[in-house]
Amino acid sequence: MKIAIIAALALSVAGCSGEKMITGKTAQTADTLKVLTYNIHHANPPSRPDVIDLDAIARVINAQQPDLVALQEVDVHTGRSGRDVHEAALLAAKTGMHAFFAKAIPYDGGEYGIAVLSRYPVKEGQAYALPSIPGVKAEPRALCTVTVTLPGGKQVMMASTHLDVTRNDSIRILQTKEIIRIAGKAGMPVILAGDMNAKEGSRAINILDSTFTRTCRSCPFTIPVETPTRAIDFIMYSPSAAFQVAQHRVIDERYASDHLPVMATLIFK
Repeated sequence: MKIAIIAALALSVAGCSGEKMITGKTAQTADTLKVLTYNIHHANPPSRPDVIDLDAIARVINAQQPDLVALQEVDVHTGRSGRDVHEAALLAAKTGMHAFFAKAIPYDGGEYGIAVLSRYPVKEGQAYALPSIPGVKAEPRALCTVTVTLPGGKQVMMASTHLDVTRNDSIRILQTKEIIRIAGKAGMPVILAGDMNAKEGSRAINILDSTFTRTCRSCPFTIPVETPTRAIDFIMYSPSAAFQVAQHRVIDERYASDHLPVMATLIFK
């Protein structure tokens, strides 16, 4: 089921048209993709409870020069982050990228959800409600997908998600099965990234592993940010023949969010 979508394209924010490149940054080769996933904690540094620091998130992104970014815990026009603040659009402007935001829930007078940033123009964006279990109290979750055309004409779908956080894996199992169903209709390589709220070896991750290839095994920990003890933030792709993994790493950035960002470099086979 598709849900309400807010698309925040960096070009429209800037008031111009045509392809927008990242000024002063070296473009990747046509066969290489740098992918970042980051739960940004609505740009609130854990050490500063009342502060919104989008510049800190933008610095993390700009330092890595990614082609595609999956963001989670993104605020749009909320009381806590600023009624006039569209975090996805502002991050697009600060990084010279395009953005697509998908609402998961209404929150504090605005919206809260997930987003994708792309170095390349977004051809199409969609948002999908992920299932839950009737009668079980849980925050609604969503999948955000965008289709981009890369240099040389290749198309890929980039997907961002933030799965259910409850201790019971049952809801995440439903959600992962729905993600696989949606990805199966893409007709092109799909890169899925986000905060899965599940560890390696869990049923939810095992289900994703049946279709997607993760960029890491025995993955470096991503949370909690000060002394990480588990990995729940992942990047993966399908089909397995689409890419090979040149690098997977967790970035040691402990101020901007309560999750560590994760970067993978993929090479088209």
